[in-house]
Amino acid sequence: MKKRLLTLLVVAMSCATVAMAQGRRGLRINEVMVVNDSTSVIDDFGRYNAWVELFNSTFAPLEISSVYLTNDKESPRLYPVPLGDVNTEIPARQHVLFWVDGEPNKGTFHTNFLFTPGEDNYVAIYDADGKTLIDEIVIPGTLKPGQSYARKDDGIGATGDAEAWEIRDGSEEFYITPSSNNRIKSTNPKIENFAEVDASGGAMAIMAMAIVFSALLLLAVCFKIISMIGASSSRRRKARALADSEIDQAATSSHDSGEEIAAIVMALHEHLDAHDRENTVLTINKVRRAYSPWSSKIYSLRQLPERR
Repeated sequence: MKKRLLTLLVVAMSCATVAMAQGRRGLRINEVMVVNDSTSVIDDFGRYNAWVELFNSTFAPLEISSVYLTNDKESPRLYPVPLGDVNTEIPARQHVLFWVDGEPNKGTFHTNFLFTPGEDNYVAIYDADGKTLIDEIVIPGTLKPGQSYARKDDGIGATGDAEAWEIRDGSEEFYITPSSNNRIKSTNPKIENFAEVDASGGAMAIMAMAIVFSALLLLAVCFKIISMIGASSSRRRKARALADSEIDQAATSSHDSGEEIAAIVMALHEHLDAHDRENTVLTINKVRRAYSPWSSKIYSLRQLPERR
């Protein structure tokens, strides 16, 4: 029994480890800035530092503690994300920033390496084993101060696929979006299309009223069906109770009355005559008394004493 429990525990732990590792495969490098000197993005110490944005491309929270960030292919375990920080759990489809300032003593989200401006910079994420590559990208050296290198859409594109990336300069067309979606949708095509088709809003009002009345009609039908089922069940219960009552009355009327039973008992009593017969023989036994000298005649006076 203990061996089975131990085996189940090992299997469960293995499955949890595999599931966590598979979840980390959804971690993506989403946007990078090498020289941060003109944006309004500052760290928690008020400084303008280079940064790397990571994106959770899965639809579940993702714990990234114990993964590694590096800017050196030869040192995949350069910066281990510390354990114990609640902020290392990234919600589904959300972002987190790491400051590339070479000062890890400032907190969990400050790395121990730096980027080199004007040169190609490599950045990668490795899993907790320090060997499994999760994502990597080479940042072009042509990136100017205040520009970012970002995916065209959040988390879209294979690992190392430069075609999925673009340089952003902060213009209206190429937003710099740290801790936000890379693709900002200012308009909704469906709403715009509906506004063109129904400019007055009459169709929308009719559609809304139709939906409301349809829902009310559906509720009324449901309540009617439920009431019919309840009434049918009540009638069945009453019919069953009436049938049981008739059966009980029939069983009671088929029994003998008390007078008939009493007559039968008296007849049996007179026939059997179960009285005891007394014995007519009289037996007299002599009473034996215990001997006592006080009642013995030899000690009594035989004649009266004479007076002189």
